[in-house]
Amino acid sequence: MTAFFDRLRERIDSVDSVVSVGLDADPDRIPDFLADRDLPRWAFNRRIIDATHEHAACYKPNAAFYEDADGWRALRETIAYAHGKDVPVLLDAKRADIGNTSRQYASLLDTVDAITVNPYMGRDSLDPFLSREEAGVFVLCRTSNPGGADLQDLELASGEPLYRRVAALADLWNEHGNVGLVVGATAPEELETLRAEVPDIPFLVPGVGAQGGDAEAAVEYGLADGVGLVNSSRGIIFAGEGNPDDEGAYFGAAGQAARQLQRRLNQFR
Repeated sequence: MTAFFDRLRERIDSVDSVVSVGLDADPDRIPDFLADRDLPRWAFNRRIIDATHEHAACYKPNAAFYEDADGWRALRETIAYAHGKDVPVLLDAKRADIGNTSRQYASLLDTVDAITVNPYMGRDSLDPFLSREEAGVFVLCRTSNPGGADLQDLELASGEPLYRRVAALADLWNEHGNVGLVVGATAPEELETLRAEVPDIPFLVPGVGAQGGDAEAAVEYGLADGVGLVNSSRGIIFAGEGNPDDEGAYFGAAGQAARQLQRRLNQFR
C-alpha cells in the first residue's frame, strides 16, 4: 500500500487544496431536518462530504463525537463514503497506551488512513502506530487551546520548552516517513520555530476557523515540501446554521465555507 503522505500529496495536487474538514458531528448541533434519520450523524456527514469533497484534501472526524454504538456505525459509514470520494481520513483520536492496549488502539488504522496520538507515555506507547508504515501518525506537539501552555511550555533542564522536545523526539521516531505533528495556528511564532527545527515533518494545523488562527503562518510553516493539512471543523460544517430549516442552503453554506478556506490558504501556497 502507498504510504499515507504520498497519498496525501497526490490528493493535495489533484484538488489544489490543503484543507482538512473536521467532521465533528455534535449530535446537539445536527439540524432538526435530519433528526428522524436512522443515523443522523451519518446523514449529516454524508451531506457535508457531498458539499465539500471537491475542496478537501482530507477529512478529520473527531472520535469523541462517535463513541457510542450508533456513533461507531455512523463513523464507519462516513469513512467508507469519504474513501469512495477518494479523500483520505484522519481520525482525531489522540490515542496511546501501553502493551496490548496500545496495539488495540492502533487497530483503528485498519479502517482509517491516519490518526492523532498522544506522546506523553513515550516511544513504546506509540510503537504499534509507528510500525504501521503505510499509515500517518500525527503526534500532539503544540495545541491551540489556552491550557496547552500548562504543560507544553514547561522549560526543561536543557532550556527548551517541552513541546520542542516532543518535536525533536517525533523527528527521531520518523523512521518510516509516516510521522506528522499537530501544531496549532494560534501561535504563529511557535509554528515558525518548529518548522525550522523539523523541516521535513508535515504538520496538521488546527485552529484556523472558529479559533481564529493565522492562516498565512499555517501555510508558510505548516507544509513540508508542500505537504500538510490546515483544519477547520465548526467553521465549515456548521456554517449553515443560519438556515436551520433549508437543507440546500444549510449544506451549500458548508461547501462555500470550504471553498473560501481553500482559496484563502492557496493565496499563501
